[in-house]
Amino acid sequence: MDDYEQVTDNFRRAKFWWSSSRAVQKSTSITLFPAQEQPRYYTLTFHRRHRQLVMEYYMSHVVEEGKAIEVRKRQRKLYTNNPSNNWYGYKRTVWSHVLFEHPATFETLAMDPDMKQEIIEDLETFRESKDYYVKIGKAWKRGYLLYGPPGTGKSTMIVAMANFLDYDVYDLELTAVKNNTELKKLLIETTSKSIMVIEDIDCSLDLSGKRKKNAEKSEKDTDEEKLPPGVDKDDNTSKVTLSGLLNFIDGLWSACGGERIIVFTKNHVEKLDPALIRKGRMDKHIELSYCSFEAFKVLAKNYLNLDSHPLFETVQQLIEGSNITPADVAEKLMPKSSKVTAADKANTCLKNLIQALHKASEEVKSKEAAAAAAQLEEKGDVETVKIDKDDTGKDVD
Repeated sequence: MDDYEQVTDNFRRAKFWWSSSRAVQKSTSITLFPAQEQPRYYTLTFHRRHRQLVMEYYMSHVVEEGKAIEVRKRQRKLYTNNPSNNWYGYKRTVWSHVLFEHPATFETLAMDPDMKQEIIEDLETFRESKDYYVKIGKAWKRGYLLYGPPGTGKSTMIVAMANFLDYDVYDLELTAVKNNTELKKLLIETTSKSIMVIEDIDCSLDLSGKRKKNAEKSEKDTDEEKLPPGVDKDDNTSKVTLSGLLNFIDGLWSACGGERIIVFTKNHVEKLDPALIRKGRMDKHIELSYCSFEAFKVLAKNYLNLDSHPLFETVQQLIEGSNITPADVAEKLMPKSSKVTAADKANTCLKNLIQALHKASEEVKSKEAAAAAAQLEEKGDVETVKIDKDDTGKDVD
């Protein structure tokens, strides 16, 4: 509201009047507030018979509506944690951010439609389950484990989740966290309605449950970095432990704030300690695998605006038997020239994709044949026979 503006509100058949004013400062020798910064206040006027309605219902209604408007109008942000080490003795905040404006959605996400719908329904259920989590006595949070080969859309899935829920994203870089205490501080500084992401967690730290000794690690450091005076070599090494990360996910401090999602991404499932990814911590495990024909159709619609094409049948026959990722398919479907017609673009891109699928299929068959031969040799079912030849070059019986 502008200064001295008046508005009328109606709530449960009762009328309320709001007015905006500024505090008038008494004339003194010292000016406490400039004219434009004098404290503002609001006056609510209503009939005395509505006093109970105001105290019990109307004021809480105003507060809840205000929060909802703030959420709708806010600009979502992408956060990343600042390095723990501060050589210059000054650090403003543990998180820095940029505006989050990535356009990916579930509609543009290339994956199996049934799995996509299952994830959407799971997210909707979580968003509307505040009372349920209170009832069962659990913190209002949920863990997702996204795993699969590189290029299968794990990061894009996170963006689609954030855009669907209208959440902020906190991208946590574990190698920049000094220790477990620092990790706890980062958690405390996050807000509700957010997604906490740890990407490639199998590459961030040794969290396999078989942590190496510091002495073994130090032997590998042949070229030591030159550090500023007063900075220890160990200060540059993250001391986050598996137990510290477990407490971060579902310990006592994980309950600070609500409506939070934690997402791990990784390429190799077997490299993590089972305690880290068990149900209850990572509640839903989602495998993002190689491109299927249904995923290809989504990409063809996104990149070429195609719903059907005579070459689709050939693509369908080849794509199921080739381990090609959605990222590789998308690269082949991206037009390389803007000076040709849409039909020519589609034909060229699809033919390039078909060539790539043929090559990928041959590579799969070659790997399968090599693996089968290695397996037979290991079992002893394959024998190497040397055939001697006489002086004339003929085989000797």
